[in-house]
Amino acid sequence: MSETIETDVVIVGAGPVGLFAVFELGLLDIKAHLVDILPKIGGQCAELYPEKPIYDIPGFPTVTGQGLIDNLMKQIEPFGPTFHLNEMVAAVETLGTHEAPRFKLTTDAGTVFDCKAIVIAAGGGSFQPKKPPVPDIEAYEGEGVLYAVRRIEAFRGKRVLVVGGGDSALDWTVNLQPVAERLTLMHRRDAFRAAPDTVNKMRALVAAGEMDMHLGQIQGLKGTAPKLEAVIARRDDGSTFEIPCDVLLPFFGLTMKLGPIADWGLNLDEQLIPVDTEKFETSTPGIFAIGDINTYPGKLKLILSGFHEGALAAQRIHRYVHPDKRLTFQYTTSSSSLQKKLGVGVAA
Repeated sequence: MSETIETDVVIVGAGPVGLFAVFELGLLDIKAHLVDILPKIGGQCAELYPEKPIYDIPGFPTVTGQGLIDNLMKQIEPFGPTFHLNEMVAAVETLGTHEAPRFKLTTDAGTVFDCKAIVIAAGGGSFQPKKPPVPDIEAYEGEGVLYAVRRIEAFRGKRVLVVGGGDSALDWTVNLQPVAERLTLMHRRDAFRAAPDTVNKMRALVAAGEMDMHLGQIQGLKGTAPKLEAVIARRDDGSTFEIPCDVLLPFFGLTMKLGPIADWGLNLDEQLIPVDTEKFETSTPGIFAIGDINTYPGKLKLILSGFHEGALAAQRIHRYVHPDKRLTFQYTTSSSSLQKKLGVGVAA
């Protein structure tokens, strides 16, 4: 049996929202451990679009997914969080009371925690790409078929086929076109769900002859797996054609699954966790949900919304972790005690 780890809070999810929760908790002298099913820190930002620009983070006109994670990691350095990667919280046992919550968490790796609050910052839960219904596609995965772009340079000089009509498909079409030997976009119809500006950029590249666009759907794959030589596509009239390519990037969306969280006894609403908007607490006192995994009236699935939710959750968690300490709101710009915690205070 693993020795039980005692900590103030366990954060489930090490994406940007979970990382910023470490900062807000740390300012209030609350220690945290983070558990994430992925093999590295950063959640979907680092796993799905590390080099993709993000434009709606306050104070950053543009920042990549990995750049945002790197900055958040630097920001929380003073608080020394501990990460448990490649692990999933498999079971949660409630030990305390409504007024004084306490929980025992056990991961699938056998790690056991004893804590006073849980923060679920798991994005949409564990995510899996929706795969095209193509025979033997699994044999090509990892080389000829990829479901995410983790390093743009890996596509340099290759013939790349992007399939899809949403933001991910169009964004990567525009971003990969400069490095690919030839970039082709295929969608089932000549209408797209992506941002109009990105669609316009794509159409301009097609008009200039700098990339290709086809209407059709994937019918099959050619090549000795895992190497891909071409994709067989079908038009609406039933005719077929081939698109030569080295890499297929199908962007059909993600299937989000809550996994074991669904068995924690929380009230769920279509695989999301309802919370209040005062402290972002769930139906179980002491368990909080922030980021894309929660739902409430007016919810916006934005990273900056998750930052706000983490800040308010931390205020409530302080009451559970330090019930005898009065919480005084302070600003990092003017509080010498907060600046000391951050290692930026000016010596008197």
